[in-house]
Amino acid sequence: MSVLDGLHKRGRTFVAGRDLVHQGQSDQAAYILISGWACSYKLLTDGQRQIIDFQIPGDFLGLRSVALYISDQTIEPVTDIEVTEVNVSGLMKAFADTPRLATAVLWAASRDEAMVVEHLVNIGRRDAAERTAHFLLELGARLSLVGMGSKAGYACPLNQYLMADALGLSAVHVNRVLRTLRESGMVTVRDGFVTFDDYDRLVEFADFEPTYLDQIGPLLASVSHPLAMPSNPAPLCVQS
Repeated sequence: MSVLDGLHKRGRTFVAGRDLVHQGQSDQAAYILISGWACSYKLLTDGQRQIIDFQIPGDFLGLRSVALYISDQTIEPVTDIEVTEVNVSGLMKAFADTPRLATAVLWAASRDEAMVVEHLVNIGRRDAAERTAHFLLELGARLSLVGMGSKAGYACPLNQYLMADALGLSAVHVNRVLRTLRESGMVTVRDGFVTFDDYDRLVEFADFEPTYLDQIGPLLASVSHPLAMPSNPAPLCVQS
C-alpha cells in the first residue's frame, strides 16, 4: 500500500475560478491534483497578477501554505478539478514515520524551485518568442511524464490571457508571438491543442534543456518513493 493511502484524506471537486487556497490564508490544507489544471499566482494591490506556475495531475497543491503556515500565493482551478485533500497533521506524521515520503516531497519542492529559476530566466533574459516557446515546451515535458503529452503535442486549456499573466506579456503580444511561431513552422496553438510542428527546431530556438524536470533525480535514485510517475508513460498524440 502506498504511504499516501494510509493518510486520512477526502476527495473534493472545485469548479474553474473557485480558489482552493487564498494569498494570506492561515488555514492549513494540502491537496493532490487528480484531474484538471490549476494555477498559482500572486495578486498585486493594483489588481495585476503574476502567475507563478500551472499545476497538472499528480502535483501537490498548497504545500507552501503548510510549511509557511500563511500562504504566500493563491491557487485557482483553470478548469474544473478533482483533488484529494490530505489531513495536514497526518501528512506531517507520515513525514516523521516514513523518510521516503519526506524525501519524495523534498524532491518535488526542489523541482518546483528549479522551474521557478527557469521562469525567472525566461522573464529576465529571453525575448518574448523564446520565452513563449520555452513555456510551451516545459508544459509538454511535464505532461509527458504523466502520460498526457508527447513530442507531437498535448491538449491545453490555457487561453492567451492566462499565458500572458504567466509570461509577463500582454494578451495582444502573446497572440502575435504565437502567430510568429506558427508561421515559422515550429508550433501551433489552436482550439485547445498545442501541436509541435518541428519539435527539435523549437527546442533549439528556446534553448530548452529539460534536465531540471528529471522525474527521478539523484536524490531519489536509491529509494522507492510513493510519488513517482511511470518512467515511460503512454504518450497522447494530438492531431494537428
